Amino acid sequence: MAQILTDQNFDEVVLKSDKPVVVDLWAEWCGPCRSLTPIIEDLAQEYSGKVVVGKLDVDSNPQTTIRLKVRNIPTILFFKNGEVVDKQVGAVPKSVLISKIEKLL
Repeated sequence: MAQILTDQNFDEVVLKSDKPVVVDLWAEWCGPCRSLTPIIEDLAQEYSGKVVVGKLDVDSNPQTTIRLKVRNIPTILFFKNGEVVDKQVGAVPKSVLISKIEKLL
């Protein structure tokens, strides 16, 4: 299951992780975000132990959303060593996300 990220735990879970991290920035009211949810959950399961997969609700966590300069959702950010190394805006097929994750490993 994808880890729930918040303004409070973001730095610890994402920026200080020794593994690559995939962060799905989403909102409950966003249709394309909801369509990505099963894909994000699949990725969390498939890459368990290799990659941290998390979800950040932009409405509940405005500080992190602003700090990351996210203006559109869904946005998926790919972190390595605490830095954003790739980004995907909008809903995409699972294969696109897998190829981006594989580049992190």
